[in-house]
Amino acid sequence: MMKRTCFWTFWICILACSLAGCSRSDSPEASTSQQEVVYEGTIVAMGDSLTAGLRVNEEEAYPARLERKLLEKGYPWRVINAGNSGETSSGALSRINWVMKLEPDIVILETGANDGLRGISPIYTRQNLEETVRTFQKNGVTVVLAGMKMVTNLGRQYLKEYSAVYPRVAKKFDLIYIPFFLEGVAAQASLNQEDGIHPNGEGYKVVADTVFPFVVEAIERRKKG
Repeated sequence: MMKRTCFWTFWICILACSLAGCSRSDSPEASTSQQEVVYEGTIVAMGDSLTAGLRVNEEEAYPARLERKLLEKGYPWRVINAGNSGETSSGALSRINWVMKLEPDIVILETGANDGLRGISPIYTRQNLEETVRTFQKNGVTVVLAGMKMVTNLGRQYLKEYSAVYPRVAKKFDLIYIPFFLEGVAAQASLNQEDGIHPNGEGYKVVADTVFPFVVEAIERRKKG
């Protein structure tokens, strides 16, 4: 009886070792899939719920999609999602010190949509944007400014003043400027959630594609110094 027990114990050990050997992390397949990316820099996506990815999984929001696209195209840059749902431009201004702790090389600044929805004076929005950008630039951060458009029920004059804020700030500080963050997504039912405001997963694919070339421009600008 003792001999039979030892015999089966021996073969169980052999089988266990064989299975362990098949799943070793140093196999070619495992080493490829587990290889860590050596990032060249850090991009912080700063904004409101449009950046945070309200009601979508983190990997579906545009910052995660943007990082994957950058890696696919040969730009090993980390993208951190620093979106804060409900935030206004004044809220963004108050968070600068927190964002700087993330040590960004590049910041994609998307803010002000909630200002417009609340009817906040475009003058106030512009002042907040300017102070936010000024602080980032003083700290050596390259800023990509995401432009925004507002709904038409706020009146023609308000729309005119609001629309002028983003290009004015971009020109004043020589920023890389995305004319409209939601280009190709706004008013497209199939790319938005039921509220008609926030992109769904497919919508964020379009947003990431829109943002991508401007971020590449920012990366190249930093390389040139």
